[in-house]
Amino acid sequence: MPSPAKKNEPEQQAPPVQRLRIRYAKRGRLRFTSHRDFSRAFERAIFRARIPMAYSSGFHPHPRISYAGAAPTGSASEAEYLEVGLSKVVDPAVAHADIDEALPDGLDVIEVVASAGGSMTDRLEASWWQITLLDTPVDDARTMADALLATDEVIVERMTKKGVRSFDARAAIVSAAVSDPLPARPACAILDVVLRHGSPSVRPDDVLAALREISGLRVTAAVQQRLAQGPLDLGSGTVGDPLTPDRDAAGQ
Repeated sequence: MPSPAKKNEPEQQAPPVQRLRIRYAKRGRLRFTSHRDFSRAFERAIFRARIPMAYSSGFHPHPRISYAGAAPTGSASEAEYLEVGLSKVVDPAVAHADIDEALPDGLDVIEVVASAGGSMTDRLEASWWQITLLDTPVDDARTMADALLATDEVIVERMTKKGVRSFDARAAIVSAAVSDPLPARPACAILDVVLRHGSPSVRPDDVLAALREISGLRVTAAVQQRLAQGPLDLGSGTVGDPLTPDRDAAGQ
C-alpha cells in the first residue's frame, strides 16, 4: 500500500510537448482591458477553442501560459506577446484561427508560431510607441522632442503601490520624432518614440511627464499605441521582430 505521505502528494503533470508563441493586439475600447482581465479572457478562449493545454504540477494546477511585456491599461497595442505550453502538438495556423475566433473583437490574434526555444522575455528589449498629442501644434511638439533628446536626465514621478517613485525617464528614450498630424486630428501632433526596456519600465505617460517637465507646457495624449516590441538595433534605433528566430527555425 502507498504510504500516507505519497497519497497526499499532488499529481505530477507531464511537461509540455510544444510551446506556441502568440502575438496579439489590444484595439479600440478593449485597450482599457487590464492585464488580469485579458488573462481571464484568454484562458476562456483557450478552453472554448479546445486547445490541448499543458498544466503545472501541484495541488492547484494552472495552464502553462506566460505573458511578456504587457502594455499599461488604457494603451492600444499591436505587439503583445505570450507563450502557451501544450500537451499535444497542434498546427499553429489552426490554433491561430481557433483562438482568434474565441476572443472578443478588439483582442485579436495577429500571429502564432511554434517556439524554437530560448527566452521570449529576453528578446523584448524595447518598444516603439506612437503617441497622439492632444491640441499640440507640430512645431511645438518638435521643439519639445528636440529639447528632450538634448537633455541628459529628466526626473519624473509616478504613483506606485508603495507610494510616489522618482526616476530618470530620459535614460530609456532611444529616439523621439514628431510627424504631421492625422487628417482626422489636424490639431494633434504624432510623437514616435522608442523606449528601451528596463527597471523601472518607462511608459508613454512618463514620456509625457518628461515633456511637461522640460517645457512647462500642458501635454496630454489622446491615444498611446505600441506598434512594435522586440530586439533593439542600437545602430539604427529600430525595434525588430522577436518571432523571427522561431520562423527561421520552422523554415518559414
